[in-house]
Amino acid sequence: MEDRGHKILVVDDDLEMCGLLSDVLKGEDFSVTAIHDSFEASKILKKEEFDIVITDLKMKGLKGLDLLEEAKQVAPLTPVIIITAFGTIESAIKAMKMGAYDYITKPFQMDELIINVKKALENRLLKKEVIRLKKEVESRYYFHSLIGKSPSMQKIYDLIERISDTSSNVLITGESGTGKELVAKAIHYNGIRKGGRFIAVNCAAIPETLLESELFGYKKGAFTDAKSDKKGLIFEANEGTLFLDEITEMPFTLQAKLLRVIEDREVRPLGTTNSYAIDVRIISTSNRDIESSIKQGRFREDLYYRLKVIDIELPPLRDRREDIPLLVQHFIKKFNGEMNKNISGVSEEALKIFLNYSWPGNVRELENVIQRAITLTRHETILPEDLPITMIEEQDESLIEKGLREKYTVDQLEKEYVKRVLLKVGGNKSKAAEILGLDRKTLYRKLQES
Repeated sequence: MEDRGHKILVVDDDLEMCGLLSDVLKGEDFSVTAIHDSFEASKILKKEEFDIVITDLKMKGLKGLDLLEEAKQVAPLTPVIIITAFGTIESAIKAMKMGAYDYITKPFQMDELIINVKKALENRLLKKEVIRLKKEVESRYYFHSLIGKSPSMQKIYDLIERISDTSSNVLITGESGTGKELVAKAIHYNGIRKGGRFIAVNCAAIPETLLESELFGYKKGAFTDAKSDKKGLIFEANEGTLFLDEITEMPFTLQAKLLRVIEDREVRPLGTTNSYAIDVRIISTSNRDIESSIKQGRFREDLYYRLKVIDIELPPLRDRREDIPLLVQHFIKKFNGEMNKNISGVSEEALKIFLNYSWPGNVRELENVIQRAITLTRHETILPEDLPITMIEEQDESLIEKGLREKYTVDQLEKEYVKRVLLKVGGNKSKAAEILGLDRKTLYRKLQES
């Protein structure tokens, strides 16, 4: 039967009642553990997981409400049904406030108990499913350090899942700070190559002469400082992923050699005529317009199409503002742990600034702003005064534009301006009054009217 396997703990110091309940429930194909000693029941409750607990209210030793309290601590999803021959409205109210699923007074019909047990089981399964779905949704918002619930990020998560188990080369484009390396790592560590190495190379940070030897390796004596053989990073990434950050900064002469590696699936170290077979997936990134670089003769078109088997374009933070609150909480949690702080969040006014700011540095800039604010704040929440002045000033500069867009009256425009001046001076009303050219009484009156 569908109920088989569901475990029920029955606790009653009345041996006859304990046995009767056990027999009836077993007759419905439930797995029953019947205990007439409440202290023993307490021990078992802490060791085993039950689908339902049925306990008498008044017993020797621990009372039914004591077991209810323990059950809510060790197994909060497990329904507890209280049965008693001494029912009162007060005890029933107390039990329900403590989290009892139901309260049944003796004598009762066994059919009534069975119905309640099955309803309690359905309730437990429903709660477990809600938690499972919630975790599933949360995991979709926090995909391998990528954070976002916006449609654009959900599409990227779907794409990552589809391509992770392939070996096709991937080109990731987007502004600086949008998380291109995080996407590359998500592809690698969620796919068939996660057992191999993830080798990252910043093409813009390594000089041309050094980049060639680092990528392709060299044999002893290939050049003056080549004292011994060295495996290149391409070879080190064999059966894994080679991550080429800012690929458009790779010197033109090396682009031809990289193209040959992709086409031949072989790498030839400097100073030798021997080539070595390799199996490497290349994920590259760029924050530039690659097609313009091709037209200018700075990047090979044939290499571009070899790298861009699959392309992913990351949106700037200003185009996915619904993700900002999630990112803010993520970075607060991160830096709370690193700095041993206990910042609970951001104030409503500070959050408005976060949501209205243009974020030219994208997620990386947001992370730095949160780190700075947690370092400087003297409060439990991040306030506007903890934010860089440039963020406040940008809001001030867009006030007229916002007023035109939202059709502010002159009175509304004035109130908004007063609020923004207060934000800029960290709530100092004397400074605000000075900037506004008002005396403090007039400022207080305007604040009370707004």
